[in-house]
Amino acid sequence: MSTTDVKLSTYEKIGYSLGDAAANFVWRSTFFLPIFYTDTFGLAAAQTAILILVIRLSDGVTDVLMGSIADRTNTRYGKFRPWVLWSAPVLGLFLALLFTTPDLSDGGKLVYAYVIYFGLTLAYTANNVPYGALMGVMTSSVQERSVLASFRFIGAFSGGLLVMALTPYLVGFFGQGDRAEGYKYTMMVFAVLLVVFLIVTYLSTKERIVPEPVDTGSLKNEIWDICKNLPIILIPISGISVLFIFLSLNYEEMNIPQLANHFKLGALGYCVAAFALTLFMRKWLINKPKDLCSPLQKDLADLLTNKPWLILLLVGIMFGLFTVVRPSAASYYFKYVLGREDLIGVYFAVTLVASLAAAVVTGYLSGKISKRNLMIIAFAGGSIFNGLIFWIQPEQVSFMFFLAIVGEFFAGMMPVLFFSMLGDTADYSEWKNNRRATGLIFSAGTFINKTGHGFAGAIVLMVLAYLGYDAANEASIANSIVGMKMLMSLIPAFIGVLAIIFVWTYPLDDARMQEIEAELNARREA
Repeated sequence: MSTTDVKLSTYEKIGYSLGDAAANFVWRSTFFLPIFYTDTFGLAAAQTAILILVIRLSDGVTDVLMGSIADRTNTRYGKFRPWVLWSAPVLGLFLALLFTTPDLSDGGKLVYAYVIYFGLTLAYTANNVPYGALMGVMTSSVQERSVLASFRFIGAFSGGLLVMALTPYLVGFFGQGDRAEGYKYTMMVFAVLLVVFLIVTYLSTKERIVPEPVDTGSLKNEIWDICKNLPIILIPISGISVLFIFLSLNYEEMNIPQLANHFKLGALGYCVAAFALTLFMRKWLINKPKDLCSPLQKDLADLLTNKPWLILLLVGIMFGLFTVVRPSAASYYFKYVLGREDLIGVYFAVTLVASLAAAVVTGYLSGKISKRNLMIIAFAGGSIFNGLIFWIQPEQVSFMFFLAIVGEFFAGMMPVLFFSMLGDTADYSEWKNNRRATGLIFSAGTFINKTGHGFAGAIVLMVLAYLGYDAANEASIANSIVGMKMLMSLIPAFIGVLAIIFVWTYPLDDARMQEIEAELNARREA
């Protein structure tokens, strides 16, 4: 066995998993953002939808920038581990500030929300992109990475379980009727735990795969190179975001209802043009002579010819949408559809336990069933059981919980498989091109997945805004009930069907990956 093809200790796997537990203190807390912003902080649904979309678009710059910087970081402690440590206190601070309600005007609150949410995503990127890439350099064993991915998401779902199950109760405990104070002190507790967990991750892990150092000159030139080449990834995302934003605007409140269709058609045209321009830029970059390409352009050209990775980007958006639409809508669903707001913490707890169980068994199942086929099974099962929730009546709470638990078990397999498959596409890129941009592969994959998360939150708020939802207006709430039901059921089911189509075309089966792994190990030994 080579020095890179090692069997990881249980201690190291658990230490690594705590990093995603910490990340989920942030990520899972954002599931409460829609109802926090609309019902406690005081923003309108349309304002919140646009806020989430704009911040998620900015994630594209920071994610890819961070991935490339991490690839080019060289310290005695590794490329990726130092970032996990350095970013921890900043991330904890912004998590606490995100759920703090300042005494400001409506406009001041909106500005505060943009600044703090952007700061949180920046700190999260600086932490989570290197953390995700760390898995790709701890071992070269495909099977060990699958097991490590299972540990990672056991940690993720455990951290998520703490946040989702305890937040409603801690908000009540700390707030004593004042939800703004309750949210603030609850997130302070999670912020402290986050910092402790990330320090443990840093101390317990080790980087073993060491790619050749990349010398790209000054940091200024490196950042300029990244900014020049980012549009090839950002332009299509900006097209979708602009379309979502113009669909979210309330043209009646803006006193320009007669221009609504013109703005929407213009946004649709921009979206189509953005994708056409992206295809042109992709062709130009791939055909550009390699001796005229910067290191980042070479990395991007490798990715844009990496068919498995491109397919996974589409899958990442779908699984991000699938796994976030439902929990983002759940608070509204339990409060207004079922009339059982007291059960939201129980719902989050039992569904996360189901996700945790899925993470435990996915590593084992991926040794029996190819990851591609297992991903198809996950989307199919999740779509069927979650789709049936649409027909649940308010008195059928127990049956609703059964459907949600089974559906969440299938959904819990998706992140484990996705990030493990990203590692496989990094191996494929190295095998094909003799170059390995692990940080860029994982950062772009993480960005696309987070983009799906952002679109999911925006979809929830767009549907509610379209139906006229206003927390202070009983009639508007009644009109929004059907939308809340669809967000918990039929909309995720439709997303799952699209995802199955994409996964069906993924070409890296187990036999192919064994061949690639063996050849790469032979090259490294040589």
